Amino acid sequence: MEFINLGSEVIALLITLALMVSHYLSPLIRRIPGISERQAASFAGGVAVAYVFLHMLPELVEGNATVGRLLSRVEHLTPLLDLGIFMVALLGFTLYYGLELLAQRAADKSPEAEGKVYALHLGMYCLYNFLITYTMPLRVQTGLVYALIFTVAMALHFILSDRNFNRHFPKRFSLRGRLILLGSLAAGWVVTALTDPIDVMAVSLMIAFLSGSILYNVFKEELPSERNSSYACFTLGLGIVTALLAMEAYVSHP
Repeated sequence: MEFINLGSEVIALLITLALMVSHYLSPLIRRIPGISERQAASFAGGVAVAYVFLHMLPELVEGNATVGRLLSRVEHLTPLLDLGIFMVALLGFTLYYGLELLAQRAADKSPEAEGKVYALHLGMYCLYNFLITYTMPLRVQTGLVYALIFTVAMALHFILSDRNFNRHFPKRFSLRGRLILLGSLAAGWVVTALTDPIDVMAVSLMIAFLSGSILYNVFKEELPSERNSSYACFTLGLGIVTALLAMEAYVSHP
């Protein structure tokens, strides 16, 4: 194994552990004295929105170019194929939107039906967590600053997604559910560490699906209604991440 790959996997492990800790401690972090949940949600929203617009969406464009070059070697690249990676991102967005609608309606169903919706909800968020850590070594190789900003954005997001689980499934989501989500984070790193690197196209499609799902969750969970938000905290989070990404872009490509 090359040193750079080994180094990126070690850093990815440390990031995975940090994300697991934030997931586990999320009920306590939400109740930090002096910081309201409204302010925390708005700050998290600003961080995530800046990351999505300034890094993840450009990353989709770059990934689409990579997939296009690979496909052009085997067949003529049509306009439909050229949209492929964006369609995968749209699929991720649509699936998690449907999942949220199911969760909102679960309270009106029988306990058995609610249990199935909960299992589906938990399973899809396990996939979400798995993809985050499975693709983490690639993010580290792309740029450590980008990976660290992504880690902060996801740690804040996990705190709010934990709140979302408690809101929709207060009688079902408990320590066991949280531990299952932690396990999916660990599984993503273990699989990427123990298996050979997969091809560029597969990684690009995974990141596209993850980008679409993150994009939906950002707008759904981290941009609350105006009565429950703090515009000052939102712009603070957005400004900090924008400045960091701009500095990294300047240093990397002067």
